[in-house]
Amino acid sequence: MMQSFALNDHADSYLPADKKWQLVWNDEFDGTELDTSKWNFRLNFWGQRFKAFTDEGVVLDGQSHLQLHLVKKDGYFCSPHLQTGSLTYDIPRDREGFWPFGKKQEAKFMHRYGYYEIRCRFPKNDGWWSAFWLQSPSIGAHPDPRRAGVECDVMENYRMYKNKKIIGGNIWGGYGADGRGHGHFNWPFEETADRWHYYGVHWHPNGYVFYADGKEVGRVSPDPNDARKILDDEGKLAGFAGAVATGPVSDVEQFILVSTECHGYRQTGKHDPSLEEAILPDFFEVDFVRVFDEMP
Repeated sequence: MMQSFALNDHADSYLPADKKWQLVWNDEFDGTELDTSKWNFRLNFWGQRFKAFTDEGVVLDGQSHLQLHLVKKDGYFCSPHLQTGSLTYDIPRDREGFWPFGKKQEAKFMHRYGYYEIRCRFPKNDGWWSAFWLQSPSIGAHPDPRRAGVECDVMENYRMYKNKKIIGGNIWGGYGADGRGHGHFNWPFEETADRWHYYGVHWHPNGYVFYADGKEVGRVSPDPNDARKILDDEGKLAGFAGAVATGPVSDVEQFILVSTECHGYRQTGKHDPSLEEAILPDFFEVDFVRVFDEMP
């Protein structure tokens, strides 16, 4: 069950029912320029400039919609990747010496716990994907993922075009040999009449609950015995048909990412050949991003 939250002259939010919520951060993408007091661009990947990321292709249409465009430039494809903070390991070295990182990018918004929601429409072409997720600047930097943070992928659509699935779930321990995950769960992608979709996660001290278009699609808890009781003291699932997984819960502030990325560059250094067939303009469209705190 979900409850609506109305914001004047904007689309409603849909929040887990039977709780009190307070809006603590949002971007409705009003106007014609990106609010850089709220967003950074992710341009680097593992300490180096990454050609699949760009600060071009960001359009606000003047009707409270953000568009992140697929850009073809000098023979390669790229797209924007927005974030309210940054991953420490992305920072390039900016001087000689033993210290491996340069100056940190200023965090625009960091938060712990709450309900994180996006309303969006997907690109029409395959060969690139969109995502809404939460990240810690220091994931993997502490042996306890509760202190280092957990990558929480609320929505990734890179399987949508070929097998009609959306995926979500968590990763912890960093991205090397100690990296772990429960295995992302997936759910069927069902298009709506107006192509708008809602994705959200309730991150709280005892776990995560994932939502897609008002339905629960997955739950994560550190205790497998509790996984099927998240937010439900009586343990009644009330028709819940989503996935259940076990994993740690971040206890540190994290930042938000609204991202797009072209396939292929990470694996081969070249773009996916299917992008050559993309009909431009093509873009990931976002109506809003909102964060709510659960009130006593």
